Amino acid sequence: MTTIDSWYHEKESAWLYHRVAAAEPDPHKSRLFLQLAAAAEEQATKWELSPSRQSAVPNAPKRVFIPSLRARIVARLLRQLGPRALRSVLAAMKLRGLSIYSAPVSIAGHAMPTSLSDVGVRHRGGLGSNLRASVFGVSDGLVSNASLVLGVAGAGAASGYVLLTGTAGMLAGALSMAAGEYVSVRSQREMYEYQIALEREEVAEYPEEEAEELALIYQARGVELQQAREVSRALLAHPEQALDVLAREELGLNPDDLGSPWGASISSFISFAVGATVPLVPFFARATGTSALVLTAVLTCTGLFGVGLALSLFTGRHALKGALRMVLIGAGAGVVSFLVGRALGVALGAGG
Repeated sequence: MTTIDSWYHEKESAWLYHRVAAAEPDPHKSRLFLQLAAAAEEQATKWELSPSRQSAVPNAPKRVFIPSLRARIVARLLRQLGPRALRSVLAAMKLRGLSIYSAPVSIAGHAMPTSLSDVGVRHRGGLGSNLRASVFGVSDGLVSNASLVLGVAGAGAASGYVLLTGTAGMLAGALSMAAGEYVSVRSQREMYEYQIALEREEVAEYPEEEAEELALIYQARGVELQQAREVSRALLAHPEQALDVLAREELGLNPDDLGSPWGASISSFISFAVGATVPLVPFFARATGTSALVLTAVLTCTGLFGVGLALSLFTGRHALKGALRMVLIGAGAGVVSFLVGRALGVALGAGG
């Protein structure tokens, strides 16, 4: 990053921190962003007076900061939606302190860190989110393809056409899910890689300033300032560990949540395809007429019941209620699709 780019980035960060502070109703969080704004202004001044800039542009006049169009749009959205709703956008603009919206203040069972070994420990893990995404993929496949099959069957199509349509729907849905997941995970990873590269430069050049910013964040989350400074300075003595924690605590990013784009894409494809295949089983078995529709409904509802039970592991809610809710949602979608298909079939038949 050039000196000019760094100066502008710090000035824009300070400008945005002030807007975040003004839009934040919690006085403790607002004070944190004002402190981060002051730190960014100080950093911008250092860039302005840096020897590299003075040697490149001798006797250069003091620059005037003008916020970018993107920053002005974000500032307007902040006034309307608030910082919490825009934390992913703010993270993309490399604002720090956003972890206060995802990490609770010190409470029983979730104490704030008081030593270097405590920092970032409770953020580890990513397996649960991957499993949850797979369960939702199966659910999407079940509901969408069962609705498609019942709609086409309701229109009076022969079993062969229903099987062909359902197979095409399964492939189209799985490929769409896979492509969307690849783009999503790849975009997240690129954003993380870009921001962590910027963070690495700042840790190397200004470790004291980075430590102070991190200490301010921990102070806003319940740690006494002096103790927070001791922890953050000890952390900055280990640059690679510091980068991981700074990504979590300053940028609100969790590297463990960013898996392989190809892995996420393949997982989404398989999970959707598995769910979407279940409503087709009776037609693969050459069942026809009402018996095929009844078997499709039974298999789909059974699958949704199992998905509801699995989701209760993540939500902590009553397993049976969650399973029955999934069945009712899927059954409602299937009934509506069948009735619409029947109505269209009658209308098209009458029109033919």
